[in-house]
Amino acid sequence: MEKIVKFTKMHGAGNDYIYVDTSLYDIPEPAVLARKWSDRHTGIGGDGLVLIGRSPVHEADFAMRIFNADGSEAMMCGNASRCIGKYVYEKGLTDKTTVRLLTLSGVKTLRLNVGNGNMVESVTVDMLEPCLADSAFLATAGGSMTDGQVSVCGQQMRGTFVSMGNPHFVIFTDDMRSVDVSRMGSALETAPLFPQRCNIEFACLAGDGRIRTRVWERGSGITMACGTGACATAVAAFLTGRAGRKSTIVMDGGELDIEWSEKDNHVYMTGPAEFAFEGEIQIT
Repeated sequence: MEKIVKFTKMHGAGNDYIYVDTSLYDIPEPAVLARKWSDRHTGIGGDGLVLIGRSPVHEADFAMRIFNADGSEAMMCGNASRCIGKYVYEKGLTDKTTVRLLTLSGVKTLRLNVGNGNMVESVTVDMLEPCLADSAFLATAGGSMTDGQVSVCGQQMRGTFVSMGNPHFVIFTDDMRSVDVSRMGSALETAPLFPQRCNIEFACLAGDGRIRTRVWERGSGITMACGTGACATAVAAFLTGRAGRKSTIVMDGGELDIEWSEKDNHVYMTGPAEFAFEGEIQIT
């Protein structure tokens, strides 16, 4: 039986997803639909599919499930969480400017920065504490690595592991132009060092607290931005003495402001969220 589903295309700093309100539509086989709809030639186009629903637990207001372009389910997405904050507020699903969002990596608190016309201009997300050691994500003694040496594609590089609810490996370079993000990112994502695959960031100091970063996302490939990747980059920069606790991460699609708070050890991410377009698609 065929049915029509209304969707919304949104992006945070160019990291674009297809959003569906599951209180209105049942989405069968979301992994299959994520692969189909994300195709930029034959589908809607995007980095994946995000399902927005009411939270099944009282600790949160809404729940998010996110499926990458390859159909794999992600634990968390910082850019998508900001977009959800804008979505639920501007579509009248809540009048709260502090929204609690349930993800597979815990409940995240979204603080909506509302401006003229009652529009959400930016969102600050409490990304909670970074995890610097997790043997489930990193196959080293103790499951940690800070500025450790790795070999990839015949090159020796140094990287730092940070989990923001999902695994990241941040490599600093002096010359971003010399990095083949696609070749090296794909090789590292599936390297034995990362039992569950990994998100890879290549970063270069740009001065004035700014860090130029490019991302290879686990399950999606090169993306315009990655919220959790920006957080991981800022944490890695502080751990390796390259930056202070506040950084502006400059990605292909825009900038994100990150603070690793000394007060509570939480990472706070602030950035934009934008509507792109809306439409309808048929499910058979």
